[in-house]
Amino acid sequence: MDLNLPPKVTDRAFERLSEIDAAAQGQALRVAVEGGGCSGFQYEIKLDTPDTDDLVLEKDGQKVLVDSVSLPFLSGATIDFTEELIGARFVIDNPNATSSCGCGTSFSM
Repeated sequence: MDLNLPPKVTDRAFERLSEIDAAAQGQALRVAVEGGGCSGFQYEIKLDTPDTDDLVLEKDGQKVLVDSVSLPFLSGATIDFTEELIGARFVIDNPNATSSCGCGTSFSM
């Protein structure tokens, strides 16, 4: 695992943030990794305000936040937005995950 690679955010994810107008509300998309879930770790994705130790990924005024504890777990990951028949959601393609759960929010390393 190369801990020096920051996560990437797709244009589609930034466009969705623009559509929900997160910046106008003074918020950004926070992507965090927590212990738990059926595979050992789980993603938490929510709108939040920036903290001083966050990595801030920004495009056209829209921001994605990653806290310093979650950053090593998300090294080289891609944060995207997808729309499927079962719904629309932010998704994470994480090269560090060795397995994941069917729900898409739980993984192991």
